[in-house]
Amino acid sequence: MDEIVLISYFIALSILFIFGLHGFLLLYYHRKYKDNSSESQPELDETPLVTIQLPLFNEYYVVERLINSVCAIKYPKEKIEIQVLDDSTDETVDLVKKIVKAKKAEGIDIEHIRRKTREGFKAGALKEGLKIAKGEFVAIFDADFIPQKTFLKNTLKFFANDKIGMVQTRWEHLNGDYSLLTRAQALALDGHFVIEQTVRNKAGFFINFNGTGGIWRKSCIEDAGNWHADTLTEDLDLSFRAQLNGWKFIFLKDYTSPAELPSEISALKSQQFRWTKGAIETAKKVLPLVWKSAVPLRIKLYSTFHLSNNIVFPFILLAAILNVPLIFIKNSGGHEIYFAFMSIFVFAFISTFLFYLYSQKDIHPDWRKRIVLFPVFMAGSMGFALNNSRAVFEGLLNRKSEFVRTPKFKVEGETDTWIGKKYLSKKIDFAVIVELILAIYCLLGVASSIYFLEIAALPFQLLFFIGFSFVSITSLKHAFAKK
Repeated sequence: MDEIVLISYFIALSILFIFGLHGFLLLYYHRKYKDNSSESQPELDETPLVTIQLPLFNEYYVVERLINSVCAIKYPKEKIEIQVLDDSTDETVDLVKKIVKAKKAEGIDIEHIRRKTREGFKAGALKEGLKIAKGEFVAIFDADFIPQKTFLKNTLKFFANDKIGMVQTRWEHLNGDYSLLTRAQALALDGHFVIEQTVRNKAGFFINFNGTGGIWRKSCIEDAGNWHADTLTEDLDLSFRAQLNGWKFIFLKDYTSPAELPSEISALKSQQFRWTKGAIETAKKVLPLVWKSAVPLRIKLYSTFHLSNNIVFPFILLAAILNVPLIFIKNSGGHEIYFAFMSIFVFAFISTFLFYLYSQKDIHPDWRKRIVLFPVFMAGSMGFALNNSRAVFEGLLNRKSEFVRTPKFKVEGETDTWIGKKYLSKKIDFAVIVELILAIYCLLGVASSIYFLEIAALPFQLLFFIGFSFVSITSLKHAFAKK
């Protein structure tokens, strides 16, 4: 039995080690291309017609903010059309109808587009709108975004190059300092946008459209096969298909699109589940196309890593479960060489820390204060291991599920709240009970580490305990707050 635990733990940590070292690779490229900016471009000689698509589903609290901000974008009125792709089933429909009518009276070309069914979810709505879109370019904003007035001015100029198919802006956080939950999310997303997206773009790897806050060349979408609804990450899917067809993407690190982060944990869980499962579905669909293509081997290898990195979550969960018996196995003696060798895996932790450290240093003057939250973020990532592992297994097993959108509540400042509002889940998922059991189980690991004076193991035991405790207790706390 001991041998099975030791081998399983070694396999789990090996997988985490391989993906964890990714941080060192990104930091290498980050330093290599640090002064290589692609964001300085000449203005377009013409003013092209642009369609802005706003896909909605029951976004009562934020839809007015969204439409007002989009209508305020500085661009000739006769050169812009706005499609409100509204699949809502509640009062949002009437509210949108009222807002659109008022905007039309102001001379704005805006249409309230409704479908008979929600077939294809967001991908279906975007595809339906594209059929009648008049624009040569198509910008997309989710309901939680507030695009800057200069969005089109700062993105369209890159399309002077006929090979550019999409331009993505960095997400900025309207409520990043609202709570511990949003601070941890902001840290995670900054790492993705500031380092991952920037490095991938500058190093010539494939990047992904992030579903919102970006603008496409319409012909690029059509050439790549249009939007598909067979994965939960239609944005990631279309991005790879387009780049495999030879289109180039641009990522703008220094130009942002502000957005609201989920402030309630069940909303965050549903978002993480969708992103994780969708990425696995996309990997199964797209990776065979990548390897059959003529792109260089380095791009094939990195694309494989990019699309499959969510596979780490089941191994994080496995490591959490095996951490406890491992303490007792170690102190029973006879495995000294094994445990001495295992110390090498700490480099993955160092890699991850440096990755997020540099992402904060790049964009925040107060980065020292922000990076202090790194242990909280790490603990939270571990605490989400059960939620995201379920998503991985469902993706691998081809279990289809509907596109569950992340509800937003117009929470920006300290005085705003989501409590008592619509769209909150009314039940406690059984997974929360399992997360609570895992927290208690990991507490046993903490106690065992202290008892056996396993000081090196204690920080990781604590991170797992804090992670599962935070996720489960916050889930229960938010569930009862809803009532």
